[in-house]
Amino acid sequence: MSGPAIELYSWPTPNGLKIALMLEECGAPYRIRPVDITRGEQFNPHFLRLSPNNKIPAILDPQGPDGEPITVFESAAILQYLARKTGLFHGRGERERVMVEEWLSWQASGLGPAAALAHHFRIHAPARIDYAMNRATNEMNRLYGVMNRRLQRAEYLAGDYSIADMACVFWTRLASRQGQDIDEFPEIARWLRAIEARPAMRRVLETPRDLRGGPPVSESSGAVASTAA
Repeated sequence: MSGPAIELYSWPTPNGLKIALMLEECGAPYRIRPVDITRGEQFNPHFLRLSPNNKIPAILDPQGPDGEPITVFESAAILQYLARKTGLFHGRGERERVMVEEWLSWQASGLGPAAALAHHFRIHAPARIDYAMNRATNEMNRLYGVMNRRLQRAEYLAGDYSIADMACVFWTRLASRQGQDIDEFPEIARWLRAIEARPAMRRVLETPRDLRGGPPVSESSGAVASTAA
């Protein structure tokens, strides 16, 4: 994929890293513009013009659908936009696309929010609240069971590797923070190893922390170029 670099406004959280992975997988030129959410940079007026919900990530594509710049916020919307733009990782035919979007929606409405709550109540809450912590942990266990059963029947969530897998993978890498033992979910463990072995994933994981903007943090600026080979 050629063209002007896409600007990725992000921070190294699961939702931010999934977009970097998609850009790497597509071979898209892109530039990371860190938005340090630990310092409140997501509330800067410039970023709010890109992402009115003050959440990372957001992208600015200088070459949008009509040749004009376009901004996109919300990680699931960005993944779908990039998949349509490139024709990659979105399924072949309507039946496969439906399955991709089912599992992408499952992540956006289930896995991601539940994991964020587990991180909050297990790690970041100023006071221990057993009911909240146990409820979040148990919900993660249920969701991991759903995912594991699906992966018993398919190599990847939608059959072939897709944006649905990219959406989920960085959350599952934090399973221990969610009170889960990944070894209790052998199909997820197998799936995770397969994705971590992909060259694009290795490039994302090997990007120096200062280029990614900082160490991984839970969900609750300068400019750095990063282009995929």
